[in-house]
Amino acid sequence: MPLMHEVEGAGAAGPDEEHDPQRVGALRGAGVQVDAARVGHVAAVLGLLAVMVVAGVLLAAGVKKNAQIDNLKGADVVPVNLTVTKCLALVGGTGSSPAGFECTGTYPYRGTAFTEGVPGSVDLRVGSTVHGIIASGDPGLFSTPRAVASEQAGAARAVVPAVVLLLSAAGLVWVVLRRRRRASRA
Repeated sequence: MPLMHEVEGAGAAGPDEEHDPQRVGALRGAGVQVDAARVGHVAAVLGLLAVMVVAGVLLAAGVKKNAQIDNLKGADVVPVNLTVTKCLALVGGTGSSPAGFECTGTYPYRGTAFTEGVPGSVDLRVGSTVHGIIASGDPGLFSTPRAVASEQAGAARAVVPAVVLLLSAAGLVWVVLRRRRRASRA
């Protein structure tokens, strides 16, 4: 077992190693140098790219949601009767009581059976019927008249993510151009 005084000197520089204040650490004589400006630049670029991806996904989802609401509020809706096939309790918190329910069912449209989720969070009896509507151009888009009446297509679903996307893109361009200007001066 090594003595404490032997362990204390284990990290000391050897006779062939120079003390360099710029060096962060050594591993078998190899120094590690970190360019903090480059690390900051890479972190900024990756962060802005991540924000752009999230904003783009939210923009696409907002546009799609608005289109679905418009389709279900349009003149081309078709009434259908969905038969509940399954209703599962959703657990939340400690899991001792249900936080809601997720129900699915099937309905026929033009000879095809569609299986879709039922809007809302109510425990429905298997085999019960839910009166709903679908968009004739998108028969897989099922909702209830009550759920559609409570929804509003709004510009905020698309405008806010679009603004964030544009601002993050402008920030990315600024970071890249700033780095190039600094590199050209050096």
